[in-house]
Amino acid sequence: MKILSELMGYRESIKVLDATMRDGGLVNDFYFSDDFVKALYRTNVEAGVDYMEMGYRASKKVFDESKFGKWKFCSDDHIREIVGENNTDLKIAIMADIGRHELDDFDQKVNSPVDVVRVATYIHQMPEAIQMIEDAAKKGYETTCNIMAISTSQKENIEVALDMVCQTPVDCIYIVDSFGAFYPEQMARVAELYMEYGDKYKKKIGIHAHNNQQLAFANTIEACGDGVDLLDATYLGMGRGAGNCAMELLLGFLKNPKYDIYPVYKFVENYMVKLKDEGNVWGYDLQYLMTGQLNQHPRMAIKFTGDKRRDYSEFYKEITE
Repeated sequence: MKILSELMGYRESIKVLDATMRDGGLVNDFYFSDDFVKALYRTNVEAGVDYMEMGYRASKKVFDESKFGKWKFCSDDHIREIVGENNTDLKIAIMADIGRHELDDFDQKVNSPVDVVRVATYIHQMPEAIQMIEDAAKKGYETTCNIMAISTSQKENIEVALDMVCQTPVDCIYIVDSFGAFYPEQMARVAELYMEYGDKYKKKIGIHAHNNQQLAFANTIEACGDGVDLLDATYLGMGRGAGNCAMELLLGFLKNPKYDIYPVYKFVENYMVKLKDEGNVWGYDLQYLMTGQLNQHPRMAIKFTGDKRRDYSEFYKEITE
């Protein structure tokens, strides 16, 4: 961990990615209005955010299109309806989830408004992830590899996965605390490991944190202080279950004058509060704390929330049996 005076400065290599529509889409099945998405796009441009993740490029052979909003599938045409030619410094990203996408769903970059393809994978899916990364890079896209649920993986397996993916054209490899299980001291050791491979193979490292234990922001700035350059955040922390590192927290911490937090507050005031008022539920709660402490996927906590249960102690018994 760097000393405080170094942390409170800024380095130009740091980039911020808004994942509100993708991770937040898991809250409302991607039913964002065009007005919301256009306003979010404008806000990211005005705030100086570097990347905006529009959603998933999911396969319609895997998911029933009638059960999700269009940002689950994130077509180039739908993106163009929002960003036009995107004559801004903001780069557009989408996520491909291994096992839930098709390679032929991606056109050549020259024909697409998308700049970055983020490949989400578990360690055991790494061969398929490498195929996806190589295909996207060959088509001209920037790429990231988001290795999920590493809090449940052995260090030796993570090292094998990192060595494999670092030998591809991937631009950035993400630390993903899928279950919100890490504490900052653990994040420091994980970041050190990823940075070792990043330095060796000249790859950038990113961080995507979940807030089960109210540590998404703490873990993000820990990783940032340890040299991680790409930082994910969402407006008002909107994301699956307990949510993510909040954009308003992160931009308030970063001291780069390129970032302007005022448009963020305006967007939260005008749009995010309304989403909450409409009954969309995300953020820290006891059921998510429990799954985070136990290093478990939050699916049971999400069901607990959806069922409007409040018997927290009984839930704890259920997930520890």
